[in-house]
Amino acid sequence: MAAPKFTPVVPTDAPRAYGSPDFVPGSWAPDRPGEIVGFQPRGVGLGSPGPDQGYAIKIANSLKPELRVGERENIDDAIRGCLGVALRRASLFSRAPVVHDLTIAFTVWGFLDDEPPAELVDFRAPRFEGLRHVGHHYAEARRVVDQVPVETLKMTPAQVRDAYPGEWRSLLGL
Repeated sequence: MAAPKFTPVVPTDAPRAYGSPDFVPGSWAPDRPGEIVGFQPRGVGLGSPGPDQGYAIKIANSLKPELRVGERENIDDAIRGCLGVALRRASLFSRAPVVHDLTIAFTVWGFLDDEPPAELVDFRAPRFEGLRHVGHHYAEARRVVDQVPVETLKMTPAQVRDAYPGEWRSLLGL
């Protein structure tokens, strides 16, 4: 370490100087086994990756007081299933999730409706059952997400609101 000239130096101390290491490694390159070159691969079961997806949980929790579930349903199951739908919609537009993604997901599945169609409740109840247990029901959650067609996900919140509940079957691709 450098010291001012007026600092006393013991003559028996050997002055130190910089010495380069014996081996200098090459520069870093992204050649790890998990590195993706180009775009994210797409296919069955690969999901819909996008930026800042964890923010959707915060949005979903803020909408929790507005959600309506049936007697045999659980609100955490509804959130878990609709989170995937919202994240898929956000990734279609290559952006982070926003409140409209979750609003559309909850509307399509009837969780924002005080009195959703009975047929819709009968249809969604077995599909959402147990989804809150994250590690155990990935395939079931993917089926909920894949049930909603891309055409529905590309709609605006107003278009979905206008189509629901009369056209809930077409919103779910039935």
